[in-house]
Amino acid sequence: MARTKSPSKPERNGAQSSSEDAPNPVWFKPVMFGFMLLGLIWIIVFYVSQSQYPIPALGAWNILVGFGIAFIGFLMTTRWR
Repeated sequence: MARTKSPSKPERNGAQSSSEDAPNPVWFKPVMFGFMLLGLIWIIVFYVSQSQYPIPALGAWNILVGFGIAFIGFLMTTRWR
């Protein structure tokens, strides 16, 4: 009996790969961590300055702004490859 040779690995076609498989650009990781750190710094400055900075007119909403900036960075982690 003759055996047929089957490929051990499936062949990849260039048309099958999508942009999801591509690595992130070089700027992605620094921007991601930058957003997270900027949000953290925003909240720390708000607490340490006793509501005088970064934007006094916002009052306690500065906490939400800081968490919002940090949340953008955390959302970017879902796309990190």
